[in-house]
Amino acid sequence: MKTKVVSALVVTVIVAAVLAIALSSRASGNPDSGEKMSSIYDFTLKDIDRKEVNLGQYRGKVVLVVNVASRCGYTPQYEGLQKVYMKYKDRGFVILGFPANNFMGQEPGTDEEIKTFCSTKYNVTFPIFSKISVKGDDIHPLYKFLTSKETNPDFGGDIKWNFSKFLLDKSGKIVARFEPKVTPESDPMIQAIENALQ
Repeated sequence: MKTKVVSALVVTVIVAAVLAIALSSRASGNPDSGEKMSSIYDFTLKDIDRKEVNLGQYRGKVVLVVNVASRCGYTPQYEGLQKVYMKYKDRGFVILGFPANNFMGQEPGTDEEIKTFCSTKYNVTFPIFSKISVKGDDIHPLYKFLTSKETNPDFGGDIKWNFSKFLLDKSGKIVARFEPKVTPESDPMIQAIENALQ
């Protein structure tokens, strides 16, 4: 009798573990899970403090997704990004910064170093995430989704450099993409943000 109870318990634990792994794989946007991602809201990533963040919490907001770096010629755009965030955050706008070291090693730091740099040098208060890859063989599933012509036919294509920007409307649809040289406070970006907020 005891053996049957122990066997049933072991089977239950194994089934629970398999389910947990499957759910975790789906939540993180793991392409190996076989799950088709249809929106950024399907992804869960770690923030700069290594806490899990489900992007579904930004549903209903206008979202600007930016791949950032601390040692790039475009790094001063952090200042403009923070200003734009402060200007529009109370109207339902958020910026999500994704540090990436894909371009000439311009983001070599640890998450802790990146967090310190962003907060002390540029007083960044918008969400910054744990470092990921935005192109290549190890591209993160979120950026695979953003750059794929299949999932994003209008604005897909490889990330060419740091500070590439995707603007998503309140329903999570990508409505604009801006190359790194387009600054956060430029007329085209402000106009696109204003239009998405209406």
